[in-house]
Amino acid sequence: METGEEAQLRRHSHPTNAEILITRPELNPSSTCPESTPDLDEPNLTESKPALNHSQIFKALEVVERDSLAIAESFTSLFASLRLALSEVTSNSVDHMDCFSDASGRLQESVLDAATKGNRYINSCLR
Repeated sequence: METGEEAQLRRHSHPTNAEILITRPELNPSSTCPESTPDLDEPNLTESKPALNHSQIFKALEVVERDSLAIAESFTSLFASLRLALSEVTSNSVDHMDCFSDASGRLQESVLDAATKGNRYINSCLR
């Protein structure tokens, strides 16, 4: 992913119809749940654990909410990047088709002009 400054520089160097600022989501590494590693010294891992109190539940929900927000921001950035890339590809395709159409038209005019001049030359030779 690119930073905001890199995105702005890229946009100014390649102007497109779609002006979308792509930002890198700020992920909070402390928001991820701590991984529990099993302790080999514990004989029975299925023992009942003490009930969680309300503050622990709220802290866990807060962590889940922060992680969900980070994931949502990441998806938003991904879809914005995809939309920009698709817009650029479509714009380039339209530009290439216009260029091809112009080149084909000019080639047709040149061929008709050459054929007319060739017919005149042949007719003058026959006279």
